[in-house]
Amino acid sequence: MAASAREPASSPAAPGPSAHRAQALRAAVREVLPHDPRASTQGLEMRGGILYESTGLVGRSSVRAGPPGKPPSAYAELPAPLFGEGITLTGSRLWQLTWRDGIAIERHPTTLVERRRVTYRGEGWGLCHQRVAGRERLVMSDGTGRLTFRDPNTFTATGGINVHQDGQPVTRLNELECAPDGFVYANVYATDTILRIDPHTGAVTANIDAAGLLTASERRKAKQLNGIAAVPGTDRFLITGKLWPHMFQVTFISR
Repeated sequence: MAASAREPASSPAAPGPSAHRAQALRAAVREVLPHDPRASTQGLEMRGGILYESTGLVGRSSVRAGPPGKPPSAYAELPAPLFGEGITLTGSRLWQLTWRDGIAIERHPTTLVERRRVTYRGEGWGLCHQRVAGRERLVMSDGTGRLTFRDPNTFTATGGINVHQDGQPVTRLNELECAPDGFVYANVYATDTILRIDPHTGAVTANIDAAGLLTASERRKAKQLNGIAAVPGTDRFLITGKLWPHMFQVTFISR
């Protein structure tokens, strides 16, 4: 791995970033796990000790679940022409997006068996589940700078917010993670940047540099950074990418 991936453990950056300027953070690797290099990762989510992963590509889309770094204990494929995208868990259901098909699939969270399909307008990219003031909602991205809020039971749109930094709109928001710290973390498509977003205001509160995780030879075979999941009960996250041979457990610290 690159030298930057061999950091000694240190404390995460202090919470409470400036209201006027986003923090500059970086991903410090704490553990390297194997990852299926054939998986075009579109979404990651953890519940307990189980990692859920969705993959995309027509005819090769799937959702899988199992211990991180281990072969999946449950697996389901999406039939062509569906292209799998982000996933999230809410209560007794798992929601899976599709890219340009306008279909969200509800699955059983243990068996991954499909239960039903609902439709939505526009593209589906990232998805996460959030609790706000005692209520639950889904947060969805569509490749723009808009985050759409949805009912976790019906998938109906209930509102949304535009993401911005220093007064300028931010676009290409991709895979999402609604973390226990109350922020939404978003991969920015085709970059090595993860944004930390205040879901109440839409303001970017941190820019996280996740470059340098793969060696030069690994990078030539891999595609974009994509996939982020908070590790329950810790300050750590799992991140990976499309066709990456590794998954990284990281903390976000000051540059």
